[in-house]
Amino acid sequence: MSTTAQIGVTGLAVMGRNLARNGYTVAVHNRTASRTHALVEEFGSEGEFVATETAKEFVAALERPRRLVIMVKAGDPTDAVIQEFAPLLEPGDMIIDGGNAHFADTRRRERELREQGIHFVGTGISGGEEGALNGPSIMPGGSKESYESLGPMLEKISAKAADGTPCVTHVGPDGAGHFVKMVHNGIEYADMQLIGEAYQLLRDVAGYSPAQIADIFRTWNTGRLDSYLIEITAEVLSHVDGATGKPFVDVVVDQAEQKGTGRWTVQIALDLGVPVSGIAEAVFARSLSGHAALRDASRGLAGPKASPLGEAEAGAFADRVEQALYASKIVSYTQGFHEIAAGSEEYGWDIDLGAVSALWRGGCIIRAAFLDRIRAAYDARPDLPSLLSDETFAQEIADAQDDWREVLVAATRQGVPTPGFAAALAYYDALRAERLPAALTQGQRDFFGAHTYRRTDRDGAFHTLWGGDRSEVTA
Repeated sequence: MSTTAQIGVTGLAVMGRNLARNGYTVAVHNRTASRTHALVEEFGSEGEFVATETAKEFVAALERPRRLVIMVKAGDPTDAVIQEFAPLLEPGDMIIDGGNAHFADTRRRERELREQGIHFVGTGISGGEEGALNGPSIMPGGSKESYESLGPMLEKISAKAADGTPCVTHVGPDGAGHFVKMVHNGIEYADMQLIGEAYQLLRDVAGYSPAQIADIFRTWNTGRLDSYLIEITAEVLSHVDGATGKPFVDVVVDQAEQKGTGRWTVQIALDLGVPVSGIAEAVFARSLSGHAALRDASRGLAGPKASPLGEAEAGAFADRVEQALYASKIVSYTQGFHEIAAGSEEYGWDIDLGAVSALWRGGCIIRAAFLDRIRAAYDARPDLPSLLSDETFAQEIADAQDDWREVLVAATRQGVPTPGFAAALAYYDALRAERLPAALTQGQRDFFGAHTYRRTDRDGAFHTLWGGDRSEVTA
């Protein structure tokens, strides 16, 4: 077999198949050879494909340095593919993992393959099957040397922002790319939860129908909430089920599933000591929705039932919900970028937060108009401690907070659960508080466990001898 392919893709499920259809001469391979031949038969007219049936044929079809993209399930399947192909590669070749791998696995794989002279590029890819075909947001990690070779290809196939900039950048060493993709997905969870809460408020409190709410979301999508998720929300809410004639959302079981990246975001945030309460509430909300037996057993619990507002009041309430949604969205992104910054510091990645926000402007699920402003904020102040420290975002939160609080009061009074909105506001209030009850927590810890505490009036660690004269001693 001649060496003709510029890049190769192994794993031809929907994402892998669509990624392969991006304009280069591509070697294609799948464990089941029939899937490889089906791809070439169906889409062969779109470009140049080199169909291969064995690992040796696949590797032999690639020009040097070989660029081999893995699009298989994360975990053991990825390790199995690496173990199959790595012995066939030579120093300078590269393996690109485009799956949703855990960044710790990526760090291990990169280290092991580096010892063999092989570049391992853990690459976050966002955009779903449409993005994989028409241009995703791409978040590659790995060595700078690998990006020098791979970057031009990724830039060509990536989504392009409104200003024409490719939505791809070298995120950082080893697992940095998959870490950023993980946090992207965590923010995605929060975004979807907040949108869901806005929908529930507009329906149960304002009394709007799904079709009317779709129109509200379409209006919001022309302003500062302009985003892919707001856009598709309007489409979902306006859809009518063909079999029943009911709104589509009314025939879908209200149990949300998840693949794990949201949980990883929360788990790693706990390890790093970073508060991502909004993302955590979104993960927990999906988990709660799936506990059908628990929910069935609890429906008779005491509490208010929502009573829809009048027409005039409903319109004003919808405006307040928009404010609450936008303010909560800013908090979610604030928490996500804080986690990226903490991970970058912990692992020595030196991630450019402005560049991350730029590559999310197109192709990915959380693409939104205000990412341009996030990029500008970090470009102006690379050491920005928080998006809430940016003057523009701080002013917008200030302008929104009265409505934000009123929405939560209405939700509480009418018994509509809004964990995402509430967690975002609690985070905001905790940051701006002069004093937190953590002082009492430290006193309790010192009482039962002699864990010590620090004082406001002098340096050092102290412990009180609780009982007796309760004297203070220096720890």
